[in-house]
Amino acid sequence: MPASAPRPPLFSRGSWPESNRVAAVLRKETVGGVLLLIAAVAALIWANSPFAASYAALMDFRFGPSWLHLDLTVSTWAADGLLAIFFFVVGLELKREFVAGDLRDRRRAVLPIAAAVGGMAVPAIVFVAVNARTGDGALQGWAIPTATDIAFAVAILAVIGTHLPTALRTFLLTLAVVDDLLAITVIAIFYTDDVDVRALCLALIPLALFTWAVRRGIRSWWILTPIAMCTWVLVHESGIHATVAGVLLGFAVPVASGHAEEFEHRMRPLSAGLAVPLFAFCAAGVTVGGMTGLGAALTDPVALGIIAGLVVGKTVGILGTTYVLATFTRASLDAAVRWIDVLGISMLAGIGFTVSLLIGELAFGSGERDDHVKIAVLCGSLLAALCASILLRTRNRVYKKIHDIETRDDNHDGVPDVYDGVPDGHEDR
Repeated sequence: MPASAPRPPLFSRGSWPESNRVAAVLRKETVGGVLLLIAAVAALIWANSPFAASYAALMDFRFGPSWLHLDLTVSTWAADGLLAIFFFVVGLELKREFVAGDLRDRRRAVLPIAAAVGGMAVPAIVFVAVNARTGDGALQGWAIPTATDIAFAVAILAVIGTHLPTALRTFLLTLAVVDDLLAITVIAIFYTDDVDVRALCLALIPLALFTWAVRRGIRSWWILTPIAMCTWVLVHESGIHATVAGVLLGFAVPVASGHAEEFEHRMRPLSAGLAVPLFAFCAAGVTVGGMTGLGAALTDPVALGIIAGLVVGKTVGILGTTYVLATFTRASLDAAVRWIDVLGISMLAGIGFTVSLLIGELAFGSGERDDHVKIAVLCGSLLAALCASILLRTRNRVYKKIHDIETRDDNHDGVPDVYDGVPDGHEDR
C-alpha cells in the first residue's frame, strides 16, 4: 500500500498565493474594523446625548414600497438589507476557500471548521447554563454569543499582532468566515417563525437566473443587480431572514473563471467600508442610562449569559476543540506557533459585535431586554478584546525580538541561524 501523505502540522503556513490573498483581505477588513468602531462609538454618543430622541426617531423612520411589504424602518433596512451585502461577501469568501483556497485540502479544512463549531457550541451551552431557570423566553437568546465579528477582530489583530505568525491570522479569518456561515444557518433555521413556501420557491427563479448569468460571463451590474434584488425581496417575503439571500447569491458565483475574485474585489470595500459600519451605527445606539442603567443591564441573567458566552465560552470552545483535534489526530503545532498564541486568538474570537447584535434583535426585538442585549454584547466584546490584546501584545513582543535576532544574523556567516522559522536557542519560547 502506498504511504499516506504526511499530516500537515496545525497552523502550518499556507501556499504563497493564499497567503498573499489573505493579507489583502486582512488589510481591507482592518480599515472596515476602524470604521465599524467609529460608527458604533458615534451611535452610543448620540443615543446617550441630549439629542437621543432624534436618534430614536431616525431609527424608527419608515420608507420603502408598502405593496412589497418593504415599508421598513431604517434599523430594519440596515439589518435586512445592508447585512445582505456583508453575507454576500461571506458566501464568496467561503466558496473561494473550499474551491480554490488552501481549504480545498480536507486536512487543512478540518481545523478552522472544527474550531468554528466548538466556538459556537460552547458559548451556547454557557448561555443556556446561566439562563436555564430564568424563564420569560430568555433561552431564545442562546445563539447571541456564538458569532465572531471579522472586522473588529482582524482590526485589533492588525494593530497589536504585527509580528505574529501569518498562520494565526489566516486561522482567525477562516474561522470567522465559517462562523458567519454557521450563524446565518442558525438564523434561517431557529429564528424563522413562519415560512411562505410559495415566495421561497419563487426566489429560486431569480437565483437560478443570477447563477446562469454569472456563469455565462455576464458582468454588467445593471443586469445582475436587479436580479439579485428580486432574489432578496422574495427571500424577505418568504419569512426567512433576507441576509440568507446574500449567502446564496455569493455561492452562485463561479470561482474557476475568476468571477468570484472580481466580485469580491468590488464588493468587499462596499461591505467593510459602508454596509457593516452603517449597520453598527443603527444597532449600537443603546441608551445606557448611567451607572444605574448599566447596573440593571448587567444584573439581567441574559446579559450575564452573553458576556460569559463571549469571554469564556468562545475561548474554551475554540482552544478546547483545537487541543482535542491535536490529541486525537496526533498532529502537532507548527514550529512557529505556541499554544499560548492559540489561546490569544481564541480570546480574540470572543468579539461578537455585528452578527451578535443581529441575532439579539431577532431573538428579543425592541424593548428593555434588547437594550440589555446590546449592552452585554458591547461589554463582552470589549472584555474579550482587552484580554486578547494584553496576551497577544505580549506574544507579539516575543516574536518581534526573534525577528530582530534573525535580522542581525548571529552566525556572522551570511546564513541566518533559523530552522522552520525558529532561531536556535528559542525553541522553548
